Amino acid sequence: MKAAPGAAVAAPIERLDLPIARAVPEVARGAATLRRLGVYTPRQALFYLPFRYDDYSDLRPLGDLVADEKQSARVRVTDVKVEPGFGRRPQRVIAQLADDTGSAEAIWFGRRFVERRLHAGEEVVLSGKVAMRGWRPQFVSPDFSPAGAASLHTGRIVPIYRLVGGITQRRVRELLARVLGRSLRDVRDPLAPEERPGLPDLPAALKAAHFPDDPGEVRPALDRLAHDELLALQLVLAQARVARSGQRAPRIAVSAGELETLEGALPFTLTDDQRVAIREVLADLDGELPMRRLLQGDVGSGKTAVAAVALAAACRAGWQGVLMAPTEILARQHYLGLAPLLEALGVRGEFLSGSLSAARKRAIHAAIGEGEIEVVIGTHAVISRGVVFRRLGVAVVDEQHRFGVSQRAALQAKGEGLEPHLLALTATPIPRTLALTFYGDLSISTIRQMPPGRQPVRTEIRDRGALERIQDFIADEAAAGRQSFVVVPLVLESEMTDAASAEAEATRLSGALPQLRVGLVHGQQRSELRDAMMARFAAAELDVLVATTVVEVGIDVPNASVMLIEDAERFGLAQLHQLRGRVGRGPHRSFCILLSDADDPVARRRLEVVKGSTDGFAIAEEDLALRGAGNLLGTRQSGLPPLRVATLFDPRHLELAGQARELAQRLVAEDPGLTRRPDLIRLRDDFAPRDEEGDAA
Repeated sequence: MKAAPGAAVAAPIERLDLPIARAVPEVARGAATLRRLGVYTPRQALFYLPFRYDDYSDLRPLGDLVADEKQSARVRVTDVKVEPGFGRRPQRVIAQLADDTGSAEAIWFGRRFVERRLHAGEEVVLSGKVAMRGWRPQFVSPDFSPAGAASLHTGRIVPIYRLVGGITQRRVRELLARVLGRSLRDVRDPLAPEERPGLPDLPAALKAAHFPDDPGEVRPALDRLAHDELLALQLVLAQARVARSGQRAPRIAVSAGELETLEGALPFTLTDDQRVAIREVLADLDGELPMRRLLQGDVGSGKTAVAAVALAAACRAGWQGVLMAPTEILARQHYLGLAPLLEALGVRGEFLSGSLSAARKRAIHAAIGEGEIEVVIGTHAVISRGVVFRRLGVAVVDEQHRFGVSQRAALQAKGEGLEPHLLALTATPIPRTLALTFYGDLSISTIRQMPPGRQPVRTEIRDRGALERIQDFIADEAAAGRQSFVVVPLVLESEMTDAASAEAEATRLSGALPQLRVGLVHGQQRSELRDAMMARFAAAELDVLVATTVVEVGIDVPNASVMLIEDAERFGLAQLHQLRGRVGRGPHRSFCILLSDADDPVARRRLEVVKGSTDGFAIAEEDLALRGAGNLLGTRQSGLPPLRVATLFDPRHLELAGQARELAQRLVAEDPGLTRRPDLIRLRDDFAPRDEEGDAA
């Protein structure tokens, strides 16, 4: 069809970025649905990727169905009836099914559209979870489609997408299929074949990632998209290195005598690892290029002492320092631990957060501007517009992956002309292969040794049958004045899994142990409510804190002696080790109990790794080895920052990460701004990982 005279025809690359209703008119009525998923353009739809797949490609006779598996069958519908709901029981639709090998039934709950689409005498393909009702198999809320007709929902590899309330998988698949059908022809591959050896072209990879025709298409498609995602990350890092090469930082020199004075003023003896880390940091400070160093070490390994020496060195040379933590409770704990160290080193520190009174904040802002406050410790309030440093020399960021790029940039921009040196702290042990991928633009210091006197934590693995005895033990600890964590994998109960949920477990424990004060924290609470509950636990106003992994970092309770982790097989080993580090921080004997009914040998072996080792780095390396590629057609694992496709627990993706790093370095060396390769700029923007603030990492 020819365009009208004078009408502008959008180029293919532009058409992908038009509003979706305009670019793909056949989905105009569904545009509002896609907008609720954050999809506004065809390009965003192409990259709204499944997070897992269900393999329904194998059609089984009814006589061969097995319980507790997702399966497909081609059947005759012999009867359909509706059972009305009453009380709390929802309406049910029940269909009787048959084929030449036997009979079965399918059941749907509260879905009135089913009986309008399904009729006795029809042949259909059903795909879904099968349970056994007595001796007969029963499909529970399956999808179905007419036999012999092409379907997006049954009898194939079915993509599963992330949803929001009121939107169904069926609706999303149908909308995305229409977008792909119209838009894939407009996709240009940003890489030449020699830049992606052995990987499919981008249009083919996107098509197979959404709607593979065969199970064998999934792996190559995900490998290609993982490669592009990792390349995007490496392009960001490579361009950042080029940009920083022109920046200058204050040169902060520390003599051997000054270093001896600083270390001698600390109220404890440093470990060898701490001394090495301090010398690496001070060597960076003595240069004109801005320091970009990541200091990693287990909880309690003494990273704060290293940060204290770096901040004190800057202040004694006439500069100011700042430490920013992601939550107020963690910032306060840093202040309580760091302020005495800084005072011993002759430096004045001050705490700043948004919760302070306006008058107090104004006074602190004025003192910072005059240079009277040498080190500021606080939350994101330290980068607010009212904070103006007189001479900022060193910035320390704790758990830096929890901050948005814009926040980190705002902190570094406080340097007023010179770029402040940046020291990032993390208690997450990172295997070398992952560190090269995610933090390739940072120098890395590692503290493995623990300071003397740290209480060992006894770790045990128990099944749910021991829960009553464990509760009695928690009650005994509370009677002795000690506190316990109970960590669960979910916030709310889910129909999709039997895993324990925080809200249900808090209610259950309050009933089982009415004499104890039970608190609840999880990531869906408002931050001020969550911080207040953690503060109550830290102040010993609660005996038990039921939580999700929000307590993995950011709460220091020396009085806590028990860490109970339910459904422990659902957590990563590094997470389990981090959670275990929440106890054993005081003078009391401490325990970590891994509760699991998993009978999978690999899951049990992973838990045994945590039980048998206290070395977070060894555990992280073992976790990497044990997870392997995982089940491509099952739940996908995630990397450290939130990657959408790549998983660095997959040896193939680790290999692709190395290839992507080499390619990015070559591309940026040849063309720092990528001005000659605009498609690479688009690839970088499409795939660059997003942090928790939504900024490109």
